[in-house]
Amino acid sequence: MTTLYTSESETGSGSEAVLTDGHHLVVEALKLNDVRTIYGVVGIPITDVARVAQAEGIRYIGFRHESDAGHAAAAAGFLTKKPGICLTVSAPGFLNGLVALANATTNCFPMVQISGSSERHIVDLQRGDYEELDQLAAAKPFAKAAYRVNRVEDIGRGIARAIRTAASGRPGGVYLDIPAAVLGEVVDAAAGDASLRRVVDIAPRQLPAPEAVDRAIELLANAQRPLVVLGKGAAYAQADNQIQAFIEATGLPYLPMSMAKGLLPDGHPQSVAAARSLALRSADVVMLVGARLNWLLGHGEAPQWNPDAKFIQVDIEPSELDSNQPIAAPLVGDIGSVMEALIERTQPGRIVAPAPWRHELAQRSAQNVAKMNQRLDADPQPMRFYSALRAIRDVLREHPDSYVVNEGANALDFARNVIDMSVPRHRLDSGTWGVMGIGMGYAIAAAVESGAPVVAIEGDSAFGFSGMELETICRYRLPVVVIILNNGGVYKGDGINTVSTDPSPTTLMLSARHDRLIEAFGGKGYQVTTPAQLTIALTSALMSGGPALIDCVIDPTDGTESGHLTHLNPIGVEKK
Repeated sequence: MTTLYTSESETGSGSEAVLTDGHHLVVEALKLNDVRTIYGVVGIPITDVARVAQAEGIRYIGFRHESDAGHAAAAAGFLTKKPGICLTVSAPGFLNGLVALANATTNCFPMVQISGSSERHIVDLQRGDYEELDQLAAAKPFAKAAYRVNRVEDIGRGIARAIRTAASGRPGGVYLDIPAAVLGEVVDAAAGDASLRRVVDIAPRQLPAPEAVDRAIELLANAQRPLVVLGKGAAYAQADNQIQAFIEATGLPYLPMSMAKGLLPDGHPQSVAAARSLALRSADVVMLVGARLNWLLGHGEAPQWNPDAKFIQVDIEPSELDSNQPIAAPLVGDIGSVMEALIERTQPGRIVAPAPWRHELAQRSAQNVAKMNQRLDADPQPMRFYSALRAIRDVLREHPDSYVVNEGANALDFARNVIDMSVPRHRLDSGTWGVMGIGMGYAIAAAVESGAPVVAIEGDSAFGFSGMELETICRYRLPVVVIILNNGGVYKGDGINTVSTDPSPTTLMLSARHDRLIEAFGGKGYQVTTPAQLTIALTSALMSGGPALIDCVIDPTDGTESGHLTHLNPIGVEKK
């Protein structure tokens, strides 16, 4: 442990006292629990925590905004299955980070936000302290759990509790409040060291009941049109071998949700991603693996789904079951254990996908792939979303280990259908909440945690939420290439204001030179207007291994209001 020493004259005891403080105990507790990276924004009262962490060998990645730091910590949690750590200052900084903490909880990503806070005796009487806020109360509605450390001797307990809570069961975001007085408190080093705790078996296995496994097998065995839906929870579980073994042994068709792409390569013959609508509308037995019947899957309701479909659900959280549709065969447990049990208890040939069903899906997939290829092969002038994404897809096929981060409206909707993934957990996007602003944080975390190249495909509007983190990318010389699909608007850039010279609500600057932003921080900038130029720029950027940004100018009329979510916009009456 790093310690502070007092001299003999200070103690008056004839022997040197060995002391430590709250800053050091926080860092030592994190180190003891194998934390290797902290994402954050420093300031009162947590600056010394970051300094001590860096001195003690924990990598500190400093951001320009707490929300982006929080998103990075959340993405780190998804990629590693260990809680990502975000460090923020008090009050406004805490609130900025809380956005990411809430998003992590909604997406089931393990994350711990550690924030300093003002003096409790002043805050609780509302006397008006510096950055006064009851942060614990504010965090509770948006996090899986929230705790406060009020004594320096409880720092080890608090960090262990936060880490365990974030990662076990259904993962989520945990808030840990450490007041400034606790961080600055000085204690005997030996007592401080004894107070630290290491979490053992952070997320224990949860095995399904044998009768539950047999019930699911029976349903699948009698299905005429079975379907497996793989969600991002399946990717998070890192049970890739078990999932692939079950899918291939049974021959079941499967549909990957966007962040589950790559669990099996997108070109796998059993993937029905290209026949999604038919698969959902016709399947009679559906096994959900790490996927929830929320809005992303139409709540399991007709007409998107077969109204007579029976559902099997693999989930570690029992309260998720029956949340939208009756679950005929609940499989409660961690995904790896459940898939192992299914493999062990399924007799060879017991579960099959009937040939007529497989043929129907294959035929529809071929038709839809042909239609998509027509869109991708077109070469309109000016460039449009599909022609730009075709160029990106072709380059990324030569770099399959690259991570892809994707956000926007049309940029997200089109890219997830065009960009193939062949490696698990290499695609990160807006997720369950569909939020914008995750792009740079997720990209930074993917680069830091993996060391591999990252390509962030961004709508020009979505990029604006976290664009200042270009400086962070350049400061740490991360291998991140940002591609901005720039059509000059929110959704598209051809909005019209009929009453004044102000831009319309959806209009941005088509003439914006995003490439010059990264050049200001020492990165490489490109502006392209054709697929051929985009191919050259992206190839060059990936080969350089350093920070780069490609401003990809596309047709301002291309795009759809709200992307694929137009139906969620309420329709009113037009004022005359």
